[in-house]
Amino acid sequence: MKKLAIGNDHTAVEMKRELIAYLQDKGYQVINAGTDSPESFAYPVSGYRVAKMVVSGEVDGGILICGTGVGISLAANKVDGIRCCVCSEPYSAKLSKQHNNSNIIAFGARVIGTEMAKMIVDEWLQAEFQGGRHQIRVDMIMEIEQTQKLKAAEETGV
Repeated sequence: MKKLAIGNDHTAVEMKRELIAYLQDKGYQVINAGTDSPESFAYPVSGYRVAKMVVSGEVDGGILICGTGVGISLAANKVDGIRCCVCSEPYSAKLSKQHNNSNIIAFGARVIGTEMAKMIVDEWLQAEFQGGRHQIRVDMIMEIEQTQKLKAAEETGV
């Protein structure tokens, strides 16, 4: 991954700034898809922006930050093809990529500090999807997405 999108709400402006600088120093291109203002900002906007950039291939992966990481991840996971995992420590971040092929990582600015966020991002970026038995499970998740889309289309006649 060399091109990332990062999105946030008002609770994570400073953490996002520090992560962007950290990632750029490591050679990553980072697109800011969040707010730079401490004024109230609806996290679903950033979650959706980053998710759309990931599924379109505009970026290789995404990072999302809100107060807990939960709300913004829920918004991102509504986009077909997104597997966004909330992680508050590096081990889960690593396994989210190795086992679930996560394409977005999320965490909470009110839950962890910036140094922990850097460790989480590093582990996630360094990890590689292991495939094999894990691919079967990722395929099952994707099948659930497709089933829901077909069901919705049948119900609406579209």
